[in-house]
Amino acid sequence: MYFFLGNISFLECCYTSNIFPRMLSTLLTGNKVISFSSCFTQWYICALLIVSESCLLCAMSYDRYLAICKPLHYATMMKTQTCVQLAATSWINGFTIFLPMLILMLQLNFCGSNEIDHYFCDYFPILDLSCSDTRMLRLLSYIVAAMFVLFPFLLTVISYVYVITAIFKIPSTTGRQKVFSICSSHLTVISIFYGSLIVVYMLPKTEGKRGTEKFSSLLYIVLPPLVNPFIYSLRNQEVREAFGNILGRIMHKKLIP
Repeated sequence: MYFFLGNISFLECCYTSNIFPRMLSTLLTGNKVISFSSCFTQWYICALLIVSESCLLCAMSYDRYLAICKPLHYATMMKTQTCVQLAATSWINGFTIFLPMLILMLQLNFCGSNEIDHYFCDYFPILDLSCSDTRMLRLLSYIVAAMFVLFPFLLTVISYVYVITAIFKIPSTTGRQKVFSICSSHLTVISIFYGSLIVVYMLPKTEGKRGTEKFSSLLYIVLPPLVNPFIYSLRNQEVREAFGNILGRIMHKKLIP
């Protein structure tokens, strides 16, 4: 679990480094201009991180399934090599799946408005600026979303159906609460991440839903890096105890004359 959490933490550092510095610069200086190369780079990095996170969350749900439903087989089925392979596959999927789409996007003609109706360079707002035929690229987006968002989401749901079934079979109330507490943090992150992605990339596009799409993009871009440290770390008793010890030492030093 902690190996995958380390990957998620690094991925969210990349999220914040990719989008937020430019966003903060725009808010502070009022300069909203971004070059084509920077815009496409921002979209590509954001897209690969989304797919990588989707696959990592699916791998984490499989890890929880084995730990709770097949505890005696866990050590042999989730070896270090298996964890590394799952994480590497998640990252490779992100890097490779969008390269053909990026090449196709670079061949588009942009001869109309140059104002992006979004707070960062997202996929559909970029396509809306093109005066070329973008139907194939829009179709590709739904195919990619089905393969790397909807399919991992379904696998995650199936894993947690088995997990929740196993939890209810635990005779001890304390045991059920302990196991559910372990899974609830991951379920919270999954609900926010996949729910907002499905709204943005899989629902039909209409003018009336533009505000909803922007808000949903804000959910999967801003909210996970903000709340995940609290969801995953401060729910852990050992982390809370270490945090309390650090605060205690700081207060002790301040009180000593």
